[in-house]
Amino acid sequence: MTSRPSAAVYRRRRIVALGIIIVVFALMIALVWALVARGGSDPAPAPTASSATPTPSTPPASPDPSTEATPAPGATPEPTSTPDAGPVPCTASEVQVTAVTDQDTYSADENPKLSISLKNSSTKDCTMNVGTTTQVFTITSGTDTWWRSTDCQETPSDAIQTIKAGATITSSTPVVWDRTRSSVDTCDATDRQRAPGGGAAYRLTVSIGGFQSTNPLQFLLN
Repeated sequence: MTSRPSAAVYRRRRIVALGIIIVVFALMIALVWALVARGGSDPAPAPTASSATPTPSTPPASPDPSTEATPAPGATPEPTSTPDAGPVPCTASEVQVTAVTDQDTYSADENPKLSISLKNSSTKDCTMNVGTTTQVFTITSGTDTWWRSTDCQETPSDAIQTIKAGATITSSTPVVWDRTRSSVDTCDATDRQRAPGGGAAYRLTVSIGGFQSTNPLQFLLN
């Protein structure tokens, strides 16, 4: 028959078991504290590009009304400059039209050379068409119209020109009268009626751009 352990043996066994329990419990507490300490010391993870919150853009500042320039009371604002529009078309009241001949008296073998003089009597430049399309030379004797430049005119042309204020211009190429009677029906004829000479008086009137010469110009044919 086996003998039972003594009371001293039981006490030693309880002490060993209790010591093991205490050691295990202490290890568990140490492990928990280690985890807590490590979790508190780790830095927070930086936000990624997908999780970062964009910063709203700042709207442009509105102008401060108090800083804007305002005219002083009673002051007149400076006028806005307007670009020069350039010369305007001439009017009949601005341009004086004068008939011109190269001589006052012509011998039997001389043909009169006729021109137009234009004077801008205004204080501003103006423009007008001085081409042959707008020119009319008319020669009369008494009430009889002998010759008109437009009856047999060939290849008329336009020429826009600026006439300076106060300036006078004269047609550069004169029109020659062959001393015959003109007609739209006799432009190609070689036997048109010739104007009488012997001191006969004739008058020249001109118009250009619809502006008529002020006075007829008299000349003599010998």
